[in-house]
Amino acid sequence: MKFSFIKISLKGFSENKSLNTVILFKGEIVGVAGYNNINWANRTAYIGYWLGEGFQGNGIMTKVAKALTDYALHDLKLNKVEIRAAVGNKKSRTIPERLNFVNEGTIRQAEWLYDRYVDHVVYGVLKEEWNKI
Repeated sequence: MKFSFIKISLKGFSENKSLNTVILFKGEIVGVAGYNNINWANRTAYIGYWLGEGFQGNGIMTKVAKALTDYALHDLKLNKVEIRAAVGNKKSRTIPERLNFVNEGTIRQAEWLYDRYVDHVVYGVLKEEWNKI
């Protein structure tokens, strides 16, 4: 499974469609984060992340999401960054909320997860909004 993730990540990166990175904390790999997709036509990046359970609650992912947002909007010159999270995933939803992303709505049955469909809350921030934060 992990090798297919690496293979897909390398393919997306080589095609300039995505970017996945590991998260290091005190010299240890504790998670992954990046752009699941970069839509160059609409200048939008979609951030995705996963953090090991034992490392949650330390502000790590908030710092990572902030850095990814900064990079997308300033260095890649994109206009918008989105983060989508399952409605019931309060920890994941806290990250864009803490970074002042706007709740743009809910997509019903957006993902097959845990043997059922889950709804996603879509959070977004525009370059002009981010520059004011």
